[in-house]
This record gives sequence, C-alpha cells and structure tokens, in this order.
Amino acid sequence: MSATNNKRSTLDNTELRRLKGIGHELKPVVTVGSKGLSESVLEELERALNDHELIKIKTPPGSKEDRDAFCAELSQKTGAQLIHSIGRMALLLRRNPNANPKLSNLSRFSE
Repeated sequence: MSATNNKRSTLDNTELRRLKGIGHELKPVVTVGSKGLSESVLEELERALNDHELIKIKTPPGSKEDRDAFCAELSQKTGAQLIHSIGRMALLLRRNPNANPKLSNLSRFSE
C-alpha cells in the first residue's frame, strides 16, 4: 500500500476529489476474472488507458488484501496510478498528452 500512497501524494485533495467524481460516473471498461492479468487483459487495459486516461475496472474476487495486492500489481504493470479502490472496483489514471478529447474521460468531464 505504500507505493499507492507515494503515487497519490502527487495529486492534491481537490484533484483527487475531482477524479473520484468523474470515476463515479464511469462504468467499468475492463473486468478481470479469476485468471488475473493475462496478456489479453493487459492489452485491453493499455488500449483503454491510452484512449480514456481515467478508467474504472472490476477486479477479481478475493479478500481485501488480495484485491489490494492485485491493484498494486496492476498499477506497476500498466504504469497507471491507482486513484481509488472500493470493493471490487478500482479507478486508474494514466495521462496521455496525445489523447483524443472525444474519448478521454478527463476531457469529456472537464469543468
């Protein structure tokens, strides 16, 4: 969990609140099953993060510790920042300076 806290510290509370608010409106774009992070799941996560920048995913079932470990692995393998996780839902952010404004959740939900 310390890696998550270190990454979170780069965002101020206002920005975290804004991202969580956007995330609340999103539907999960990727559901990860019990087989975990297969190559095809990682490819889909890459595509979704490049297109949308901020995505919600549904994590595999397991204990809170299992889900926290999964989210840490997910963040490490995708280079995305874990913004928030609750239950089986996780909100990931990876900014893309060349994102299509029509696809980017950050652009679509901007103030």
